[in-house]
Amino acid sequence: MDLRLKIFELRSYTPIPFLVVMVMFAEPTAATLAVGFIIALTGEAIRFWGVSICGSETRTTGVVGATNLITDGPFGHVRNPLYVGNILMYVGIGIMSNALVPYLALAAFIWFVIQYQLIVSREEEHLRGAFGAEYDTYCKNVPRFIPRVTRYSGDHAFHREPNVARGLQSETRTLQAFTAVIGLIIVRYLIR
Repeated sequence: MDLRLKIFELRSYTPIPFLVVMVMFAEPTAATLAVGFIIALTGEAIRFWGVSICGSETRTTGVVGATNLITDGPFGHVRNPLYVGNILMYVGIGIMSNALVPYLALAAFIWFVIQYQLIVSREEEHLRGAFGAEYDTYCKNVPRFIPRVTRYSGDHAFHREPNVARGLQSETRTLQAFTAVIGLIIVRYLIR
């Protein structure tokens, strides 16, 4: 059994324990709410930009796969914009909640670094096998997690423009969860 594939399959559920603890132990202040919200919203914006290009293909939970090598939009700045967006969302929500500082944040950071390293190593194996030299060139020019400032515009066969409807179709569950968790943290702030 490939542990990386199992973690890939469960990646939508692994944040839940951290988010529950963030809400349960939330001690937000006006400052943590403001700063955290800006960071979380930035993460969601990056995610939405990415899924408005690649669509629901990113929602697969079974087999790692991709029908096209996407290098447009945020994928021209960083190879894994959805994971970068996730990390920013979780960090932002963690700052908003101000829960169990610094232990929860440290535990979550360590977990997500390990999780995404494992998942990405599996995804990269697939992409290298599917797209060969084209993917190797892309990897040489676009970082895995730290975005480059200028957009990579290599010579690729597949291009797609962002589409808000495609983004909303793919991102509905994430937007609902994002709104619910932030709403609960704000309620905790208001009743304190």
